[in-house]
Amino acid sequence: MSEHRRKPTQPQGGGRAAARRGQSASSGRRAAPRGATGSPSGSYGLGGEDRPYGGRAEARRAAQRGGAGGRRRAAPEGAGRGPGRGRGRGAPPDRKRIIDYPRAGKYGAARWVPSWKLVTGAFIGFFGGLLALAGVGYAWVNVPDVQQTAKAQNNVFYWANGSEMVATGGETNRQIINLSQIPKNMQFAVISQENKTFYEDNGIDPMGIARAVLNMAKGGETQGGSTITQQFVKNAMLDDQSQTISRKFKELFVSIKVGTDMDKDEIMAGYLNSAYYGRNAYGIQAAARAYFNKDAKDLNAGECAFLAATLKGATYYDPAGATSIDPAATSQANSRRALRQMQDTLEKMVEYDHLSATERAKYTKLPKWQNPRANNKLSGQVGYLVDLAKAYLINNDIVSAEKLQQGGYSIHTTFEKKKVDQLAAAVEKVQKANIKPKERPETDTHVQFGGASVDPATGAIKACYGGENATKHFTNNCDVTGAQVGSTFKPFVLAAAMKWGVRDKDGDPTQAQDERTIASPKSLYSGKNKLKIRTYDGEIWRNEKDQEWLQVNDGDESYGSPPDYKIDLREAMRVSANSAFVQLGMDVGLDKVKEAAVDAGLLESSLAGTSFPSFSIGISDPSAIRMAGSYATFAASGKQRDLYSVTEVTNQDGTVFNHDDVAETKQAFTAPVADNVTDVLKTVVEDGTGTNAQLPGREVAGKTGTTDGNKSAWFVGYTPQLSTAIGMYRMDDNASGKERQFLEMYGTGDQESIHGASFPSEIWHDYMEQALKGEPAKGFPKPEPIGVIVNDDPDPTPSPTPTETEEESPEPSPTPSESEAEPSPSQSETCNNPFDPTCNDTGGNDTGGTDSGGTDGGSSASPSQSEGSTRGNGNNGGIFAGPNG
Repeated sequence: MSEHRRKPTQPQGGGRAAARRGQSASSGRRAAPRGATGSPSGSYGLGGEDRPYGGRAEARRAAQRGGAGGRRRAAPEGAGRGPGRGRGRGAPPDRKRIIDYPRAGKYGAARWVPSWKLVTGAFIGFFGGLLALAGVGYAWVNVPDVQQTAKAQNNVFYWANGSEMVATGGETNRQIINLSQIPKNMQFAVISQENKTFYEDNGIDPMGIARAVLNMAKGGETQGGSTITQQFVKNAMLDDQSQTISRKFKELFVSIKVGTDMDKDEIMAGYLNSAYYGRNAYGIQAAARAYFNKDAKDLNAGECAFLAATLKGATYYDPAGATSIDPAATSQANSRRALRQMQDTLEKMVEYDHLSATERAKYTKLPKWQNPRANNKLSGQVGYLVDLAKAYLINNDIVSAEKLQQGGYSIHTTFEKKKVDQLAAAVEKVQKANIKPKERPETDTHVQFGGASVDPATGAIKACYGGENATKHFTNNCDVTGAQVGSTFKPFVLAAAMKWGVRDKDGDPTQAQDERTIASPKSLYSGKNKLKIRTYDGEIWRNEKDQEWLQVNDGDESYGSPPDYKIDLREAMRVSANSAFVQLGMDVGLDKVKEAAVDAGLLESSLAGTSFPSFSIGISDPSAIRMAGSYATFAASGKQRDLYSVTEVTNQDGTVFNHDDVAETKQAFTAPVADNVTDVLKTVVEDGTGTNAQLPGREVAGKTGTTDGNKSAWFVGYTPQLSTAIGMYRMDDNASGKERQFLEMYGTGDQESIHGASFPSEIWHDYMEQALKGEPAKGFPKPEPIGVIVNDDPDPTPSPTPTETEEESPEPSPTPSESEAEPSPSQSETCNNPFDPTCNDTGGNDTGGTDSGGTDGGSSASPSQSEGSTRGNGNNGGIFAGPNG
């Protein structure tokens, strides 16, 4: 074959490719033989006349056209000038794909835009799959049977020694009744409040379910069903109450099937018979008996509207309160919520023509309800102890309230039956001998006691006294009081002075917040009555009316020798001098006093008036459990342990909780600080206001406390083995809808006034004497010396500091013998009387409170705020207020 081949004739036009071929020919470039360049055309088996190609692209195009011989035609005029011209353009596929994506024959972004056919097909496929899934789900689930879902078991509570306390809490208190026995008003109440379109809707709320699923997927709080049908399904699915997306879908399918297969009357009856109304009452019949002791068919419109309110959550709508579960669920707060919800329901019933306005007008107050505890197994102190244990589990996220309702748990508590009985016996002895409401109705009615006992070595709550009887008095007085603790708060002020120190009066005034001096119990402060109180910076304290603060002592008594009335802090604690500790608290800084109280074990939420001088003398209202626990920190040389009432929980699957796995110990104070506080408090019992608490042969430390207006009295004390707090007050908290009102105790028990040194210390003594019988007598650690003798100067001119700083505390100046038993308040707390001559003695200045610091010199943190409120109910016994106790 000749090396030189004839050049093919160039077609006219033909686009860029043809032009390039023409340029190649004109330059004298020879065409390669077929196959010489490895062109694919050779391998595709193209026959016919040989012809050269301008390159690989030309060869591929020829091959794809499937030409089997013959010369390539010249491109038509204008070829190659349209869209997609140029080399490298992909050819259409040999066969169509099932899913043409990315799309063939398209270029750039167009390749990734799905066609309408693809979109339509995907849409049909997706919803077709959903329909198939829904069909499977619909066929898979069954309509619930309320009768078969009542499978709750008992919870068994055990004493600390392992013996059974009570089996309760898991029984299903339910009696199924026909819709004909359920008043129309009850049906209309839930329809009006929860699902006004009940008789018209299809039983589900898709948007509500979508919100619930989305919220759970994001880790938020769970939500219940929106329609009565959905709520009925949720109530009936007791075998699966998990808050998961899969369970929500199951609930959706069941709701759809219920809405299809059951008529509305069946659904309504099922809902009202399965709902939980509180007080362990499942179903409307059990609820009618639990709240009103009548059959459901006898409920009136007001009672029906009230029970409809409890369906929103009995913890917050039961007027009896549920503070052991949530401190905010007090009796009065719940009563207000229940009344408001009841009235709203009645208004809606009228609006939707389910009730006449005339009938509605009859129900403007809460119906008369009965005590929530009718179970004799929970009588005496057992009901209070069960409440404490359950609250510990719920509030520390160990076992949920719903799971406790289903039961099946063995709950081992810290409570010692012997000590519980001994504490109850000590209270009953004093109460029986002294409190006679029939003889002295004006002074001896509504007298209440509360007490708690804690092991300093572990933080275990050993005993509680919650009230006369859990089936008669349902506020747990050991866990909830709201009563101010008075001078029992003073040890925290002393501990703060020895931990952080007092302001350095000789230091740089611009650096006063940083320069401190650790105080010794021998530090000297003024015990003068009506003492002007100075701020941390040394300025005279003034209230919001710009009046100077004058702090009074109990009985308007001054302690120490004139003119400066100096006494050391040990003596100030012994005689419970308010003026000395109020000034000490200001010198330490009230923020440090607060920190010391919280470090010892009090809840921050229980502390009131933290920016006012009277904070240091007990206007706060912690519970008996918390007070016993905080003093236990001193007994344990500064080691603070979380309070707890449950040691172990088991169920059929094994151990659910063991306290040893979560037990914590913190060093709240150094041993020198705590042991010096103990040493000072020993003086109170040996030769001070707490002599009634002496236990022969044992070392005892403690403090009395009495509040302004004589509205509460306390004694809190401890030995190395046991710390106990006893509180006493007058308050009628059983009256429906009434605020908690603390009443004066002048004349109560035929005493001129009640102090911590009287009935509370007697109860403490009788109980501790029995509780420690057989226990070896132990002594407190000898305290190490701490701090320096601070000589507080209440006057502009400094007084000379005693030179013999290491001598024993000076003897107090003679005082009336009654002062050692916390003498009764005198005119200082009745200074509102314009005819009282002592009122004019202040020169227009306000005065502070008595032994408890109950008044605050006119500041906004006056005791009246807490006396008439339930703020103190947030001070539950530690473990019952949050994960950390």
